[in-house]
Amino acid sequence: MPARESLDYEIVDVFAPRAYAGNPLAVVFDADELTTEQCQALAFEFHLSETSFVCAPTEPGADYRVRIFTPFAELPFAGHPSVGAAHTLVRTGRLPAGTVRQECGVGVLDLEVDGAGAQLTGGEPSIAAERPVHALATAVGLAADDIAGMPAHMAGCGLPWTYLAVRPGAVDRAVADHAALDALGAGEGIEVLSWDADSSTAYARAFAGDLRWGEDPGTGSAALGLGVWLVATGQLPGEGTSAYTVHQGVKLGRPSVLECTVSAAGGAAVSATVTGAVVPIASGRIRVP
Repeated sequence: MPARESLDYEIVDVFAPRAYAGNPLAVVFDADELTTEQCQALAFEFHLSETSFVCAPTEPGADYRVRIFTPFAELPFAGHPSVGAAHTLVRTGRLPAGTVRQECGVGVLDLEVDGAGAQLTGGEPSIAAERPVHALATAVGLAADDIAGMPAHMAGCGLPWTYLAVRPGAVDRAVADHAALDALGAGEGIEVLSWDADSSTAYARAFAGDLRWGEDPGTGSAALGLGVWLVATGQLPGEGTSAYTVHQGVKLGRPSVLECTVSAAGGAAVSATVTGAVVPIASGRIRVP
């Protein structure tokens, strides 16, 4: 059978309260025959923060496999490409609504898909030792009196992020020095946030190390890891399930809303979910490199 000359794709906005908000994503269908180099070339052509390439599954019980690329690298997992791909597969009739099982680089993950969006259950929670708060603040251009008095940790549910809590007025003044953050071992990147305990809401900006433009408007993996960090630092209960909301992307003009839960036992997170709306924007065909 001859190789395909072009492939169908869609552009969707993920974690989006409306069109042209949230985090844009390209979803490329029937990508099984693409090489890594071809996927990377297509992701660079779209030049969005990530592109999801949908393939047939290889693991038992999975409904599909997704390969996730930034314009510059492949990722084992990411939140908005997972949520956006799952919802798009259901909306376009390729999968039925309800529970879908996605195979990716961190294993097989469950997503619940309905008409408006999708809920992703992250991978196994992880939490690392404390990070140097003052050095991290300096690396994002902030001063000692901007720090909110919470410890900084690297945490994740598939991808590790470093979390730095600052005073509300400081979040939008952060400017990431990625070389300094790399030297501090900040993982996939750093989320600078202010936390409102009364409403269980974070106002956040995520500076991703693998994005040359530096800032991501809506980051599911960071929202999942935030729940792990919130439990570890005592901001959310160490037993039972707690809900929290992340507002991100406001400074970029791409407001994102990520509705999350974290379940904990014995003072540690055991699972987390992130839910967001997905808005279709465009569709078409793209030439195979």
